[in-house]
Amino acid sequence: MKILFTGGGTAGHIIPIIAIAREIRKSFPNEPFDFYYTGPKDKFAANLLAKEGIEARWILTGKIRRYFSLKNVFDILKMPIGLLQAFYHTFVLSPDIIFSKGGYGSIPVVISGWILITPIFIHESDISPGLANRIASRFALEVFTAFPAERVEYFPPDKMISVGNPLRQEILKTNGESAKKLLGLTGAKPIILFLGGSQGSQRINDVLLIILSDLLSGFEIIHQTGEDNFNQVLSEANATVKKQLIKYYHPFPFLADKELACAYQSADLVISRAGAGSLFEIAALQKPAILVPLSESAQNHQVKNSYFFAEKGGAIVVEEANFKPRFLLEKIKALFAEPERLKFMKKKIKEMARPGASRIVAEYIENYLNQ
Repeated sequence: MKILFTGGGTAGHIIPIIAIAREIRKSFPNEPFDFYYTGPKDKFAANLLAKEGIEARWILTGKIRRYFSLKNVFDILKMPIGLLQAFYHTFVLSPDIIFSKGGYGSIPVVISGWILITPIFIHESDISPGLANRIASRFALEVFTAFPAERVEYFPPDKMISVGNPLRQEILKTNGESAKKLLGLTGAKPIILFLGGSQGSQRINDVLLIILSDLLSGFEIIHQTGEDNFNQVLSEANATVKKQLIKYYHPFPFLADKELACAYQSADLVISRAGAGSLFEIAALQKPAILVPLSESAQNHQVKNSYFFAEKGGAIVVEEANFKPRFLLEKIKALFAEPERLKFMKKKIKEMARPGASRIVAEYIENYLNQ
């Protein structure tokens, strides 16, 4: 049986696809599944998919920006080429189903699947769906959602199945001692994990560097900087932080499965962007969080996602306009001065966890293919 995955190429699209593929292989080891991916070429996606044995077939894709840009002209020219490429790959592969995670790169594959009468399923991670999944939902048999169906915008209620966000089960499994050893933690102070998404966040990096010395006097820091920012962040940290404190700072360009699992396990507090992938990982690992939603995210989805978690009491939202160094420093100190509040946040964010999403989707796909 062949499953053709598609998505926009970012971590928010690729990681749930990998989680579902792993779960299918684990749950149905005797079934002859072949996995393929068609979407825009991306180095990050290519590396992850290759490690999972998912064959990638790349296409040209164009992104329509909702503001004037000359890039729109060139991207519009790419669209018919990408559609022809997607149609060719879909026709040749002849998959049993298409599973889309959204993103502009998925639209040509979804349209091709519709033309070729291939069953289409989609998953939406955010409260406010992007344009690609809004279009794809018209052709999809089912729409899996990460958030409760009654909170998700746009989709027809009769198509939605609320399952949570597919997580890599590997990040849920580790222990404190192995985590400290792998990441080089001293364990002498409370630990804060800073995440800016798979590519890092320049804003989070800049704010953290300003207050890094002050934070390290009372806390140990794990920091995912992003590949492109790592050398600059490390250089600035070494130049500004006292020698006796630098051992409490642990920057990483990117945290792969094992390292991320250890970072989550060790953290007493997580400070993160509000992509759905990170939110549901934080919830599954029961970590209190300060969320800094990206203000320019499509449909303002990160802001909406983050406030949903804050409403339940498991997180605090600091929007970018208020995300200032001293404000963040005082917010962190105030939280750790109230251990009962941290316990309450941990309890509440646990209630948001949906760690079984990958299994539910895998079982649904298996049942559909065997009916």
